[in-house]
Amino acid sequence: MPGTRPTLRDVADAAGVAVSTASRALTRPGRITEDTAARVRAAAEELGYVPSASGRALSSGRTGTVALVLPDVTNPFFFGIVRGVQSRLRVDGYTHVLVDTEESVPAEERALRMIRSSADGAILAAPRLEDSTLARWARDMPLVTINRPVDGDGIVLDTPGGAVQALEHLASLGHRRVAYASGPRTSWSDRHRRAALRPAARRLGVELVVLGPYAPQREAGAAAADAACGAGVTGVLAFNDLLAFGILDRLTARGLDVPGDLSVVGCDDVFGADLVRPGLTTVAAPLERAGQRAADLLLARIDRPRRLDGRAGDDGIPPTVDLLPTHLVVRGTTGPARPAP
Repeated sequence: MPGTRPTLRDVADAAGVAVSTASRALTRPGRITEDTAARVRAAAEELGYVPSASGRALSSGRTGTVALVLPDVTNPFFFGIVRGVQSRLRVDGYTHVLVDTEESVPAEERALRMIRSSADGAILAAPRLEDSTLARWARDMPLVTINRPVDGDGIVLDTPGGAVQALEHLASLGHRRVAYASGPRTSWSDRHRRAALRPAARRLGVELVVLGPYAPQREAGAAAADAACGAGVTGVLAFNDLLAFGILDRLTARGLDVPGDLSVVGCDDVFGADLVRPGLTTVAAPLERAGQRAADLLLARIDRPRRLDGRAGDDGIPPTVDLLPTHLVVRGTTGPARPAP
């Protein structure tokens, strides 16, 4: 009938197969012959048949939906990750729902409880949960983390290595007392950057002053800038670009020159890092690639059922930390250290 939406039975009749066979052809084609599957697909295309989400869920046990959980959806650091996840999921016909936990650990766990039954899996970017809690959730549902490995498994951006590159850059410019404006206490990446910077500072003959913690937001930059000025440093490494932007704002308000009076380095190379004046020296990370790799790994986990006693990696995919390299982008906010008074 004109205007009537074709059903799975219509597809089955057109292909000359049973309804159950048509369903398998469209959801689990590996369980029937390729000739039959091709015939069913052709009939579905000719009729304009589009399976409903609820129908797919009932027939395959899957929703075709993945949750992408972020600590702060307004942070441009996550834009590239979202694009990467989205582009990879689209290839396999998946979509994602975006969850913003607003830097709240309880909100992050509440989100996982809510999506456990409504999504096929989850990608957590820079999660703030404790290691043991994350490991429990990884046993309970297909889950991949970015910038926070779980049981030796996940996608990790080498920002600690990038922070060391930034410190080496400042040391080469004659800086001997440098501050690190740290990020949230719950940040795995922040802890590992501090751990990498301390021995690097000793090797380079640089005195490292750790400031903070600070919220990874522009508004927190004023306090970080004031603390850096009070610490008598000539350079400051900021946890992320947003914090660095706020530091630059405050230094300008105080009438200080960058990089003449104080050199500033950010992290992430987000949109706008090259637009501020002077342009921000920062650590660039392959964010879109990280999102694609995380989605790729999650889809593989979804397609391989986990054992009942499964730990991360017991779904047939060996646990591994996929370490993505970072690099320093030198712009105008770093220069030679100011002369000693």
